[in-house]
Amino acid sequence: MAESLASAAVENVTNQATEYASPYLRCFFCYGQIVQDFKDRRKELKLRKQRVKIRVDEATRQNEVIYEDVEDWLRRAEKELEETQNLQDEIDRIKRFKWCPQWGWRYCLSKKLAEKTPIISELLEKTSNFAQVGYRGSLQGIEFIASTDFMVSKSSKSALNQIMEAIKVVNMIGLHGMPGVGKTTLAKEVGKHAREQNLFDKVVMFTMSQNPNIRTIQDKVAEMFGLNFQTNTEEGRAEELFRSMQRVNKILVIVDDLWEEFRLESIGIPFGDEHKGCKILLTTRHQQVCTKMNCQKEIQLSILSEYEAWVLFRDKAGLDDCSSLNDVAKEVAGECKGLPLAIVTVAKALKGESLDGWKAANQRFKDSRHLDNEEVLGGVLKPLKLSYDYLNKGNNQMTGNDIQMCFLLCSFFPEDYEILIEILIMCGIGVGLFPNASSIEDKRNEIAVALKKLQKFGLLLKTDGAGTIRMHDVVRDFAHWQISTGENRFMVKDRLKEWPDMIESFECCTAIALWNCR
Repeated sequence: MAESLASAAVENVTNQATEYASPYLRCFFCYGQIVQDFKDRRKELKLRKQRVKIRVDEATRQNEVIYEDVEDWLRRAEKELEETQNLQDEIDRIKRFKWCPQWGWRYCLSKKLAEKTPIISELLEKTSNFAQVGYRGSLQGIEFIASTDFMVSKSSKSALNQIMEAIKVVNMIGLHGMPGVGKTTLAKEVGKHAREQNLFDKVVMFTMSQNPNIRTIQDKVAEMFGLNFQTNTEEGRAEELFRSMQRVNKILVIVDDLWEEFRLESIGIPFGDEHKGCKILLTTRHQQVCTKMNCQKEIQLSILSEYEAWVLFRDKAGLDDCSSLNDVAKEVAGECKGLPLAIVTVAKALKGESLDGWKAANQRFKDSRHLDNEEVLGGVLKPLKLSYDYLNKGNNQMTGNDIQMCFLLCSFFPEDYEILIEILIMCGIGVGLFPNASSIEDKRNEIAVALKKLQKFGLLLKTDGAGTIRMHDVVRDFAHWQISTGENRFMVKDRLKEWPDMIESFECCTAIALWNCR
């Protein structure tokens, strides 16, 4: 019995001693194998990191959100590769000079390599879980990334402060003001401030316009929330969007350019008792729309003061305090009635003109006093008419008319539509613009130059998408007014269910557009 116990004790001590001594013995006698294992694992980690980084870069270009564990793995892999570089350098130096190190030094290096190899192996094993490195996140809304057009005036500053305070305590806010006064720009500034101050989990903005396209609006809002619709009907999509938005605690919805009372539930926007964390800011030309929408706070955006209008006009026209043009320029600026849209378009149209050119423009304003009685467009009609007439400036009559026709063609498209320049070029060729151009390519170039001039005059807006332009809704209204008073006739119909019974009237039309017709 005693012998048995003694034997077991000796065996146990021997096993423990062997287990304890084994790693140390391995570092002495398996140096070559340890070095090779380390080099193989480290090389594999380097290649694996490159492949994961390529996938991450591609996912980032596709606007995907990278998973946190993937980013953490890349950081750890980079750290291990950096920390083990000196060990790799030491191995390479020994191999290059065929130097046989002392046993003590050899043991220390072998021990370090043996400690690092399992860490690298663990990192390699984790990449097997990376079937995907990222996911399609909801968009943030490019409207709020940069709002450089916002001009701080007494009225806009007051309105901005009122809105920022109101969204903390009420659910429905109405911003109203004249066409061209800057409601959309201010609304974007509100969205930018709300995002920067982290007041909401989501900020989304869409335009209603006179003839809202519900499906297009639903698509835009759904994209912001990362929602893929499973149903096809407007009602089904509205319910899906409704449920998706209810799962987000705090939302600011900016409804731009609302023309009449509208049930936001038909789009899928929850608010009030359905979602107390959803706040609505709507903009409209008409104060009564705010009342009909039961806005708890109504805010009016007023025109610029005389001084503010002059500062903006002078900046856009490229004038300084000492310019000899200032006296007549101030008169022209006064004709813009403090409306930012009018100020910007006129100032851009006259930028670089001589004193005689400025005087001629001022006289044009005086000669168009009869337009003051026009109810359409309020105070922006005369300034836009001046900018439109100035499209002939510096061109022969035929070219000037073609540029004007190109402008009118842009109003052919739905309100707030991002117009593909290629489609516009095809329309321009179709109506015979620039007949003196000798080839299709020459016509294309002429129309492209015309579009750039329209942008320079402020009559067309750049968009965030490549190859597209947009027309401000007020400028579009002016274009329609100009068409109604000129010799060109356009027919624009939306959502027709059957062919109109007025074939004889088509003969006088320069162009016909049928949108969303089935």
